[in-house]
Amino acid sequence: MINNEEFQDEIGDNHIATNAKNPIRSDAFDITDEQKIELIKKDVENILNTLGMDLTDDSLKGTPNRVAKMFVKEIFGGLNPDKKPKASTFDNNYKYGEMLVEKNITLYSTCEHHLLPIIGRAHVAYISNGTVVGLSKMNRIVEYFAKRPQVQERLTMQIVQELQKVLNTEDVACVIDAKHLCVNSRGIKDIESSTVTSEFGGKFKDEATRREFLDYIKFDTKF
Repeated sequence: MINNEEFQDEIGDNHIATNAKNPIRSDAFDITDEQKIELIKKDVENILNTLGMDLTDDSLKGTPNRVAKMFVKEIFGGLNPDKKPKASTFDNNYKYGEMLVEKNITLYSTCEHHLLPIIGRAHVAYISNGTVVGLSKMNRIVEYFAKRPQVQERLTMQIVQELQKVLNTEDVACVIDAKHLCVNSRGIKDIESSTVTSEFGGKFKDEATRREFLDYIKFDTKF
C-alpha cells in the first residue's frame, strides 16, 4: 500500500497538477515582503549549514539574503496580487477584425514540484470584439502568472482566462513550449525534451481558426 509521502513524490515526479488555481493560503500577505525576506533568509542559512557549507566564506556570506530577495521580489513576485499588471483596453477604432498574435514571448517560471526553472516561449492570440490591449501588456500578463511556483498547464489556462477577462471576449488562445529543468537536469535527465501546452477559447476552438494561429507561430520572424 502506497503511503502519503510516496504518493506526494509520485505526483511531483510525474508533474501532476492538483489545483487549477495556485494553492495560495488566505493569510499569504498578512506579513510584509521585508518580513518574508528575513524569514526565508534564515531558512536558506539553515539549508546551507545543513549541507555543510561555510557561510563565513566571502562568496557565501550574502547568499541567504540574495536568495530570499530573489524569491520574494523576483521569481515568485507574481504571487502578490498587488503586482498584477494593469491592462488598459482601448476601442478598436480602426476596426481591425483579424487575429492578433504575440509570439515568442520569453517565459521564465518555476516548477512547483522541485522549485527548478521552467524556460520557454509563450504564443498568445486574440480576436477583438471591439476592444484591444497594448502589445506589451500581453507580455506582462505572461510574466505575472509565470512568476510563481507553477504547473505549465495551469499557467497556460491562467494567461487565457486573464486576457478573456481583460478583453471581454472568449476568443483568446495560448500555446507554451518550455523546457523543465526538473526533467532536463535531474530525474530522467532528458536534455532534449520540451513540454507543449495549449488553451483555446471561443473561435479558436474552430479547427480553421486554430490552424491559422498555429501556422502563424511557425513563421520565421527573426530580424
